[in-house]
Amino acid sequence: MSRVDAVIFDWGGTLTPWHEVDLEQQWQVFARAVHQEEDRARALASELQRAEGEAWGRARESQSSAAMDQILADAGLGGIEHAAARAAYEKFWEPHTFTDPQVEPLWTALRDSGIRVGVLSNTIWSSDYHRAIFERDGVAHLIDADVYSSEIAWTKPHPEAFRAAAAAVGVPPERCVYVGDRLFEDVHGPQQVGMRAVWIPHSIIPAAQRVQVDATPDATAQELMDVLAIVQEWNAGS
Repeated sequence: MSRVDAVIFDWGGTLTPWHEVDLEQQWQVFARAVHQEEDRARALASELQRAEGEAWGRARESQSSAAMDQILADAGLGGIEHAAARAAYEKFWEPHTFTDPQVEPLWTALRDSGIRVGVLSNTIWSSDYHRAIFERDGVAHLIDADVYSSEIAWTKPHPEAFRAAAAAVGVPPERCVYVGDRLFEDVHGPQQVGMRAVWIPHSIIPAAQRVQVDATPDATAQELMDVLAIVQEWNAGS
């Protein structure tokens, strides 16, 4: 096997631990900052949830990407900047975005070993928003490159998403490892382009988000720090 020169990580459920989030509430918070009238706010929240659900449905079916502005436009808010609503939305998400404490020591150890660190996430959020989260949690300086589906044409598991991430870290796919919590997106996806895949199996993926796939990870990590030993073992045998 080729030497591992880069490890690329999924975000939700991997770098930030999986837990239940009230996805209806996120849009209710947004909508109430747009409309003071409860009926109008409720109707807008319903439209926003529909638009987001359809976007993620397209991602699972055809691996086409979407961004926050597209969701808002599909719900009838196109061309309007709702700064207060976005701030309320981001405040709602803040307690659900904290970086796993093992990320900093893991990324430091990888980089000390000469291994580059990347992030590839399926998301509707902007790169600036994600980078602000990493800055807040003190790990942004350890990322060599990050790619977000909101800013490319594809979502995982499309092969081009993984090729984009490999190109961003400057390492050929066959010398990259991808780490994530979903078999379809994070194991099947990277293996299509020759990456090895490490699966973190603890996320409880909602039934509506699951895609059946016959995929076997190259390794399984029970916690993030296990990734270091896995990669070191592979490199010792390369």
